[in-house]
Amino acid sequence: MDKEPMTAAGYSRLEEELRRLKNEERPAVIKAIEEARAHGDLSENAEYHAAKERQAFIEGRLEEIESKVSRAEVIDPSTLSGDTVMFGATVTVVDEDTDEESTYQIVGTEEADIKNGLLSVAAPLARALIAKSVGDSADVTTPKGPRSYEILAIKYG
Repeated sequence: MDKEPMTAAGYSRLEEELRRLKNEERPAVIKAIEEARAHGDLSENAEYHAAKERQAFIEGRLEEIESKVSRAEVIDPSTLSGDTVMFGATVTVVDEDTDEESTYQIVGTEEADIKNGLLSVAAPLARALIAKSVGDSADVTTPKGPRSYEILAIKYG
């Protein structure tokens, strides 16, 4: 099994979701199923079917999170340094065609949120930036066509 890199904040969010699902959501859906069963005929009981669907979703999500937590490799960007882009780096780039600047932190896939500047390590842009230095260009194929980004700054922590 491959390790899955993530920041401490991303790991904490996963653990909190796991706790919430196990201690709040799962017991609530079990109670909803019991109440729906008490209403009689299960074949036409919409509440029962909805609760069973919710239970299936919760159990699937629990399995997914437990797998990710077990494979997690927590990396603290504040302990990293260097002149090249790697996981955890906050990178400022400029689109060479539009001169539009953007800043992203490269994070684990589970914690990515592009609107908040959190770029998945698996994203094409992140893969193109990895191992590059300030002044280097990164070429990326996007749905809108090829783009080139120049790295303006790299920082850790």
